[in-house]
Parts: sequence; C-alpha cells; structure tokens
Amino acid sequence: MRHRVRARKLGRSPTHRVAMYRNLVTSLLEHGRVRTTDAKAKGVRRLAERMITLGKRGDLHARRRALRVIRSREVAARVFDDLAERYRDRPGGYTRVMKLGNRRGDAAALSIVELVARDGAGRRKPAAGAASKKKATTKKAAAAKPAAKKKAAAKKAEEPAKKTAPRKKTAKKAAKKKKTTTTRKATAKKASKKTASKKTKSKTKKK
Repeated sequence: MRHRVRARKLGRSPTHRVAMYRNLVTSLLEHGRVRTTDAKAKGVRRLAERMITLGKRGDLHARRRALRVIRSREVAARVFDDLAERYRDRPGGYTRVMKLGNRRGDAAALSIVELVARDGAGRRKPAAGAASKKKATTKKAAAAKPAAKKKAAAKKAEEPAKKTAPRKKTAKKAAKKKKTTTTRKATAKKASKKTASKKTKSKTKKK
C-alpha cells in the first residue's frame, strides 16, 4: 500500500531523481516553459511553485533554501526580484500543465509546464525591430490587396474573351472538315467514273 507516498520514483535512483528535478526547475524558471513527460511535469510543478513562494518571502533563509534547489544564482535572483513581484497578489497556482498527447516511439504521455504569464511572465519579449517589421509587413499586405483585386478583375474581364476564342476555332475546324469531306467525295466520284469507264472499255474489247 502506498499510503502518504507522494514522491514519484520514475525508475531512477534518489540522487539521479533529485538532480533531474533541479535541472528541470532551473530551466523552467529561466525560460518560462519546459516540455517533458506528464509524471515529471507534475513533480516539477510542485518544486517550482515552492521556489516562487520562497521568492515571495524574500529573507536570507528563503534564499538559501532556494539555492539548494536552483542551480544558477541568476535564476534565483530573477525568482526573488521579478517573479516575486509579479505574483505578489496571487496566492499560489503559478504554473500550469498542458497535455500534448503521447510521444511517438514509446507512447509516453507528454506535457508542457509553463508559468502563468499574466504580464508576459516566462515568455520571450520580441526584439525592438520585430514590431517595426510586423508593421511593415502589414502595410505591404494592405498595399498589395488593391493590386490583387485589380488583377483579379482584369482576369475576369479576360475570361469571356478567352471563352469566345475557342468558338471561332471550332467554326474554322468545322469549315475545314466540310472542305475535306467535299474533296473526299469529289475524289470518290472521280475514282468511280474511272472505274466505270475502264469497265465499258473492257466490254467493248471483248465484243
């Protein structure tokens, strides 16, 4: 019976499991999101929320306890300075777990752990030139729309002319067919006349 047993062993030794959780927590607090299996995500979520509560406490003992888990001093400073102020009025629930489905290969359940980004927390801010590029692309698209409409109208105007052109061609083809049929009939008549004349000549010679 597993009464009051919360830890997930994950098929690893205790030292390996602790090191893995420390790495995942530091990367989650640094980048804002981590993609891993569902079981690991549930374990990482507990540790990450505990680190943010320590950052909200803000005293020296809390910093020392956080540095026992977080591997980077820069990430710990971010937790105690930025994330603590961002989640000052939030009483828990700093992370979310979103399931992605099964992994191809071993069919392991995948999920994403990310910080609840109320004010853009845990998400990379776009570069300074990114907004200007987006504006330029939107302007270009807006300028290209009327030109595209004009092209479409010109194509529609050309379509009936193209449809009438094959009719002329079909008329020409019909005239050619008539000529060929008349020439064939004339040649057939000539051949029949020649054969008839040959037969009459042969009959006169026999007589």
